[in-house]
Amino acid sequence: MNLMYKSTRNASRKVTASEAILKGLAEDGGLFVPEVIPQLDVSMEELKEKSYQETAYIVMKQFFTDFTEEELKNCIKLAYDKKFDTEEIAPIVKVGKTYHLELFHGATIAFKDMALSILPHLLTTSAKKHHVTKDIVILTATSGDTGKAAMAGFQDVKGTRIIVFYPKGGVSPVQERQMVTQKGKNTAVVALHGNFDDAQSGVKTLFEDLELQEKLAQSGYQFSSANSINIGRLIPQVVYYVYAYAKLLNQQQIVNGEKINVTVPTGNFGNILAAYYAKEMGVPIHKLICASNDNKVLYDFFETGIYDKNRAFILTTSPSMDILVSSNLERLIHIISGQDAIKTRELMGQLKQRGVYEITSAMKEKLSDFIGGYATEKDTAKMIYDTYREVGYVMDPHTAVAAYVCQKCQEEQENSTKDLVVSTASPYKFLKSVMTAIDEKYCQMDEFDLIEELNKISDIPIPKAISEIKDAKVLHKRECDVKDMKKTVLNILEIEG
Repeated sequence: MNLMYKSTRNASRKVTASEAILKGLAEDGGLFVPEVIPQLDVSMEELKEKSYQETAYIVMKQFFTDFTEEELKNCIKLAYDKKFDTEEIAPIVKVGKTYHLELFHGATIAFKDMALSILPHLLTTSAKKHHVTKDIVILTATSGDTGKAAMAGFQDVKGTRIIVFYPKGGVSPVQERQMVTQKGKNTAVVALHGNFDDAQSGVKTLFEDLELQEKLAQSGYQFSSANSINIGRLIPQVVYYVYAYAKLLNQQQIVNGEKINVTVPTGNFGNILAAYYAKEMGVPIHKLICASNDNKVLYDFFETGIYDKNRAFILTTSPSMDILVSSNLERLIHIISGQDAIKTRELMGQLKQRGVYEITSAMKEKLSDFIGGYATEKDTAKMIYDTYREVGYVMDPHTAVAAYVCQKCQEEQENSTKDLVVSTASPYKFLKSVMTAIDEKYCQMDEFDLIEELNKISDIPIPKAISEIKDAKVLHKRECDVKDMKKTVLNILEIEG
């Protein structure tokens, strides 16, 4: 039986997994969701002996049912290979009383590698299945990590172009250097004069621009997305939650069936939504703890049932979470509305027009799986400092936000439920913030001079991703205003406006 996908805003038209991956975003502006979330067909006792690649196949075959076994296994083999610097792909480390799922051992040292290593292969396989002759233009907005990971994944992949917009001044120096030094004849990076929400809404507007799509088609192109709005990006993220539970079982840290809490540093809501999908598949997860930074729009939503983006946008030391419009929340809204596409469309319309919407009391009752929490900049820095001083473990600011919120929940709940914190980036990616939190003497040092200092005080080897960019040549210098995004895309693709 094929699992079909539908838009969150229109239930009438159904597509296969490969069609949803190719399109990225539905024509009506909605996100593709599976008609049902499938159940795991392998027990945790069996899964605990499986490799990451084997687990990936077991999970993904349930969602991507129009891929053959050979096609899917080939995508997995090409994605999860020697580009990861640990054999486990996603190792679990015990830090004090909590377990950290380290998702930053890929080519660009951030969790986005976990899904963006496989998305190019899923996309090109989907294109072959549907006899696509046009070049696929991957258009994406990034708050720091998606851009580099997507470009690394799509670099020189035949039949693809990739254009990334990032907020100028809204990413770390390392994140920016990683993007602007990216090689590949098919890659383009644009610094946007605005914040991430401007970039994300601008990209969605381009996807919905029928005139632009027609121009692209006439020139032999079609759009797709590498953001987690693409179901081909979201589903691979489910894998590591299944894998993490199985590994905790394998390491005898939990007994079979024992529930765990999962804390996720959250911006665009994709990573924690993947954890929710894993729970719905049958992974014994108790609470999904949504950790926000000072841009705590999600925390307020879980507290009140009101989503309100009408607030100051705050630049923090955890820039990948500096987001006020969490796109993937739409998929959760669709679920708690009883898969009511009309209600979902209505709420998303209110968000676009007024910047705020409120869910019903019945919908709010269905959020009981989630707990919201947030960490201030002071809380985040103190968490980095305290953890390093107490156990010698160095974490990046996004992970520190999650660790702080997890700790607060532990104190408030006073139960014996074990906690898994999702560690989303290497501390090398946010050198100044991490090192200054550990000791203020590093405040005056240049970002890239801190590479050796972090290496000295920790047992973390300098990642290849960092040593590669230190003296790399800047290849991308484009900048543009929000109003000029369409013109910029046409210019990059050498299409007349």
